[in-house]
Amino acid sequence: MSTLAVVLAEERAHSFELSMVHRVLGTALDRRGKPAYDIRTCTPSGESVRSDAGFLIEPDGDLTMIADAKIVVVIPSPQHTALSAASGPGPLGPALAAVPATTQAMSICLASYVLAAAGLLDGRRATTHWVWTDDFARTFPAVTVDPAPLFVKDSNVTTSAGAAAGMDMLLDLIREDHGSEAANYVARRLVVPSWREGGQQQYIHRPLSDQSPAGDLSTTLDWAAEHLDQPLALDDLAQHAYMSRRTFTRVFRATTGTSPTQWLLTRRTELAKRLLETTDDTIDTIAHRTGFGSASSLRAHIRNCTGVSPAAYRNSFRPRD
Repeated sequence: MSTLAVVLAEERAHSFELSMVHRVLGTALDRRGKPAYDIRTCTPSGESVRSDAGFLIEPDGDLTMIADAKIVVVIPSPQHTALSAASGPGPLGPALAAVPATTQAMSICLASYVLAAAGLLDGRRATTHWVWTDDFARTFPAVTVDPAPLFVKDSNVTTSAGAAAGMDMLLDLIREDHGSEAANYVARRLVVPSWREGGQQQYIHRPLSDQSPAGDLSTTLDWAAEHLDQPLALDDLAQHAYMSRRTFTRVFRATTGTSPTQWLLTRRTELAKRLLETTDDTIDTIAHRTGFGSASSLRAHIRNCTGVSPAAYRNSFRPRD
């Protein structure tokens, strides 16, 4: 049976994100080759609303549809950045506040403001579009804002960065629900990467006047991502960026929102997960290719990240004939 996914759209809802949810989830197939998701759109009143592109969105119903949904996706609207804990989440509030822990609540781009205003992100990690992360952190101090990732999943709540990062988030949902083969199928049909390395930092524009005299870190980040099988000490990274250790550490955190050590650990863990999903390499080989050095170190980090062993992770996400 298809999983019910309900998309919440308000007045001036962003049409790209609305279409994207229907296109990505609507392309997914389960192991029987049947549609994996039943996607419906609802509005607060059940009446049509006008999209940011000017056309009318005709919904399938009102917010009562959320009660039966297993997945709820909130689409951004221009008015969302005016929301705060004091103002509340607007007309979506009561329905979102009643979302049970068994339902996946998701936001795309600035719809994170809606989830935060509804209290769903209190005490959780979350992200939003990089232009708004500082404002988001000031507006919702109870939320731990991580500006680096393309999306952040914390228990049953997931927030994505910019609009296209919503696609990364939805592909990951398909991967969790139906495995890598299903996610890869959707990615191929849509001609997009099944998994994008890196985070928002590679898309952030900073005027040259705000950069270190040595330039930005994009070249060094790319170089490090291509050499994860090597030790890559802090001195190596700083030398590649033509900076002192102290300057590099400061600029790195300002650029990525995290430390070099944590950034490398995240990149290595994600690469290891991808290799577990897509190759038959041994655990020892993957540990070497990702720079963990030993199978025991790889096992510890994968378990810490996913809650399961590398073997269990592979069994879940590596299709077998």
